[in-house]
Amino acid sequence: MATDEKEKTMSFELPKLAYAYDALEPYIDARTMEIHHSKHHAAYTNNLNAALDKHPEIKGKTIEQILADLTKVPDDIRTAVRNHGGGYFNHNVFWSTMGPKSGGEPKGPLSDAIQSAFGTFAAFKEKLSAAAVSQFGSGWAWLSVKDGALVVSSTPNQDSPVSQGMTPILTIDVWEHAYYLKYQNRRPEYIENWWHTINWNEATRRFEAAK
Repeated sequence: MATDEKEKTMSFELPKLAYAYDALEPYIDARTMEIHHSKHHAAYTNNLNAALDKHPEIKGKTIEQILADLTKVPDDIRTAVRNHGGGYFNHNVFWSTMGPKSGGEPKGPLSDAIQSAFGTFAAFKEKLSAAAVSQFGSGWAWLSVKDGALVVSSTPNQDSPVSQGMTPILTIDVWEHAYYLKYQNRRPEYIENWWHTINWNEATRRFEAAK
C-alpha cells in the first residue's frame, strides 16, 4: 500500500447520517441539519486530520483513546486536537443518538439505571435539560457513565466527557449553530423539542457497552 493511501485509511472520516436531513422535522429543521453536518462537523473532521498529519505517530488510535489523555498529544497540536477532535467525537455521539420517530422514554436496563440514579425519568429529564439550558455560551449537556454510575454534566466549547474519565451515552448540542435558524434565542424550546428525537436504542447500546 502506498504511503498516501495508508495515511488516508488512518484519517478520520465524516460519518454518514443514518437518516435524511429532514427526518427530524418538525423538531430540527432540514436546513440546520444540512449545514450542521456537512459544514460544521465536516470542518472539525478536516481540521482534526490536518493537526494529526503533523504527528503521524498518533494515527491509528481511536478518537476516544486520543481524547482520554490529551497530555500525550504533542504540545503544538494539543489545542487543535482538543477542539476539533472533541468536535468530531461529540457530533458523532449527537447524530447517532437521534433519529426519526423516536423520543419517549427508554426501556430495560437504561430505564432502570436512570431511575436508580435520578429517582424518576421526569427528574432525569429536568436535570439534563437544566444542564443544557444553563450552559453559558457554546457547549454540550451529557448523560455519561462514570465509575459504573450514570451522571449528568455539561462541557464548554468542544470539550468532551471522555477527557474527564467518563463514557458518554447521550448528548445535546447547545452551540447556536445547532438551533439558531429555527429557534433563534429560544434555547429552552429547542431543548424541549430535542427530547422527541432521542434514539433510545442507540443510547441503551452505548450504556450497555460502557458497563
